[in-house]
Amino acid sequence: MIEQTEVIMGMPVTIKIPKTINAEMTCAEVFAYFRAVDDRFSTYKKESEISRVNAGLDEAKWSDEMKLVLQLCEQTKQATNGYFDIIKDGQRDPSGLVKGWAIQNAANLLLLRGVTDFYVEAGGDIQTHGHNKQGEPWRIGIRNPFKRGEIIKTIHVSNHGIATSGTYIRGQHVYNPRRSNHPPEDVVSLTVIGPTIYDADRFATAAFAMGRNGINFIDKLPDLEGYLVDNRGIATFTHGFQEFVA
Repeated sequence: MIEQTEVIMGMPVTIKIPKTINAEMTCAEVFAYFRAVDDRFSTYKKESEISRVNAGLDEAKWSDEMKLVLQLCEQTKQATNGYFDIIKDGQRDPSGLVKGWAIQNAANLLLLRGVTDFYVEAGGDIQTHGHNKQGEPWRIGIRNPFKRGEIIKTIHVSNHGIATSGTYIRGQHVYNPRRSNHPPEDVVSLTVIGPTIYDADRFATAAFAMGRNGINFIDKLPDLEGYLVDNRGIATFTHGFQEFVA
């Protein structure tokens, strides 16, 4: 396996794939894709398309990618009873969906290039496929949100995505759209496992906004499992989560 990391979208992006003749070129292609996504969807770049959309760019001039992502955001809002909402203070910020969507697209790009064993991570959210260099499912550690250097659970996954929403790295950045002045304070970390990082990421964001009840929301969704740590340090997990624990 080779492992490469670049800082893109303001976070480390890591790729692990088998060492082949085309491995370096394949990694470069994936990193280029993430940079293109950042250029289009970063709300921190004045010239990005999303910034121009927020500044009043005519919808007729929106790219197909922009239309798709905003449509997916609206679908997710409906699927989460409004807990996933990209509009705050009149501005659109689809980053709660874009990261998982981009990782999933990068994974699909690797599959298109014939790579069937890989690990793609962006800012702690991961898509796995196949096996690691030992020929085993990928081992992923869930960090203790109160002590980042400590792993509280290790899970084995293959062909699954893992996303974590929490306050222990970026501070309080997820808000409850129903009570925008009252961010969720009863939960500090929520990890979601799903068949794709796209679903794991978007539903982790919405469930975190729900507070402690978010784990019950995840438990009712098909093919998703979750592990929540609340502000008292108590962990709660879905019925099928233990199947992934190493």
